[in-house]
Amino acid sequence: MASNKILVIDDTTVVRVKVREMLPPGNFEVLEAKDGLEGLNFILQEKLSLIMLDFLLPKMSGWEVFQKVQADPELRKIPLVIMSGRKEEVTEKITEPFEYFEFLGKPFDQKQLIGAIKLAMAKAKQPRPELVAVGATSAVKNSTATTVSVANITVATPSAVNTAMPTAASNATPSSGGVSDTDINALNEKIVKMQAEIDGLKKQLTQVVTFIKQKIK
Repeated sequence: MASNKILVIDDTTVVRVKVREMLPPGNFEVLEAKDGLEGLNFILQEKLSLIMLDFLLPKMSGWEVFQKVQADPELRKIPLVIMSGRKEEVTEKITEPFEYFEFLGKPFDQKQLIGAIKLAMAKAKQPRPELVAVGATSAVKNSTATTVSVANITVATPSAVNTAMPTAASNATPSSGGVSDTDINALNEKIVKMQAEIDGLKKQLTQVVTFIKQKIK
């Protein structure tokens, strides 16, 4: 039994067969889906080593499949190649550079296919910012005064730590300042996590600004 599974999601039989024939011999199994909904079912049910996703699909578009994959911390670790005959269809939704997946334009040859797969696998290994929790809100105005509210708990960035310290827990040993070491460590961990989320949001904001500038030109 093949140890690796490659999923090809494309509504054109010719493309699915072409990908299958161009892949070099190896210990893998090629799965085929003719629409986005069928492809998503495979993604949720199978343990995949690679996803090749057409951007324009019936029933559920490749953009919708992409969003669902990216919203799952485990699924978004799967190497991904997005295929399209018109790159602008992809860049209208996802701004370049493509950091965590590879784009493959149609039509393509075997060399381009293999190259795209290798790049997709390399990009999938890159560290990514944590997903922001559902319901989380943030206000990113500058790097020195930023407050992030998650799950109804407001935590300030390091510049305002002294005013955001919680009171000592009843079962913890208070430190000289009246706050236990446990509380301080917990708060520091939250601050680090919040800062990572802030950095991720800043990056997304930069991408949005870049996209807007491209549209204005």
